[in-house]
Amino acid sequence: MKTPDLFSRKNSDFAPLADRMRPKKLEEFVGQEHIIAKGKPLRKMIEKGEMTSIILWGPPGSGKTSLARLIAKYTKSHFEQFSAVTAGVADVRRVTHEAEDRTKFNKQRTILFVDEIHRFNKAQQDAFLPFVEDGTIILVGATTENPSFEINAPLISRSQVFVLSALEDKDIALLTRRASTYYKKYRFDKEAIKYISEKANGDARTAINAIELAASISKHITIKVAEEAVQQKAIYYDKKGDWHYDVISAFIKSMRGSDPDASLYWLARMIKAGEDPVFIARRMVIFASEDISNALPTALVVATSTMQAVHMVGMPEARIILAQCTTYLATAPKSRASYNGLISAMHDIDEKRLEPVPLHLRNAVTNLMKDIGYGKNYRWTDDKEFHKKLDFLPKNLKGKKYYHKPK
Repeated sequence: MKTPDLFSRKNSDFAPLADRMRPKKLEEFVGQEHIIAKGKPLRKMIEKGEMTSIILWGPPGSGKTSLARLIAKYTKSHFEQFSAVTAGVADVRRVTHEAEDRTKFNKQRTILFVDEIHRFNKAQQDAFLPFVEDGTIILVGATTENPSFEINAPLISRSQVFVLSALEDKDIALLTRRASTYYKKYRFDKEAIKYISEKANGDARTAINAIELAASISKHITIKVAEEAVQQKAIYYDKKGDWHYDVISAFIKSMRGSDPDASLYWLARMIKAGEDPVFIARRMVIFASEDISNALPTALVVATSTMQAVHMVGMPEARIILAQCTTYLATAPKSRASYNGLISAMHDIDEKRLEPVPLHLRNAVTNLMKDIGYGKNYRWTDDKEFHKKLDFLPKNLKGKKYYHKPK
């Protein structure tokens, strides 16, 4: 009798539950209805077998790998998985050479699945490009990062980008129930299933792994066992990626919208994810000047003091200071008068003729300058009526208003 290969992925008895649960047909795929439901673009491509290279952009556990495997199955293509992290140009040549032979001798296309394609270096991308162009390989790239920032323009232009979303709660609940059916002799309490589904945070892999871990702890999965299996909800937040900028954007816009509750929520998201507190404080300093400005001049003072205090105190206590400043800025009156005035002035500099500085505004450093008219009729005074008679702008901008004082 042949001894089973415990390390073979073909041996489903020993494969991780997430692998065993991968859908075998499109009807089993959960979520992403906007691209995979009947009549949707990606579904049509797969069913017709008319695949082009694609990039699947979405958060962890949204079904990118499962989709790639389904594409290979439906198009009767050879499935090749490639690591953008560990492989080099030599590996690219090997894979593409094998794909050429497969096309030539077996009349079979090759689906090349590249997980974390955003980690491709330029040499790897350039080496793949000719084979994507001539159809030797159909590239299916998966990324959690914005491909327009991380992938070469020529490769993107030859691929169709599909955006995947974090799974909805109902989708996670369905997958969690499916996962529990793999343990026939086990008992799962409804509260435990619900808890795992909620804590998965839209990540199918997290939910399935939690079920698998819970089953290894006990045959009766109670809420206590579920809590032990989940431990803590992992917050996906790459400090160099889109989610970093998305969350700070939501934080700024919530303060701008004078919503202290939403502002505190996004602040908490950043703190829990380990964001640099000085970075958060620095953004609040900018916000205080850009969005509050002279509607409440002390806002800039508070924000600057916050940044200094956060730097001196450090975490975890710095979060208290951040929270105080956040609610102060969120509830403060708002004005963009200074910022908008600057933008308007810079626009005129770009678009209009740059007139010389009026003579009366120039310093008469020498007698010659004085004779020419430098500083003529100008003197220091606190007389507002005197200043009203002077023009401080170039001739072509006389009377122009850039700053509109907040009411």
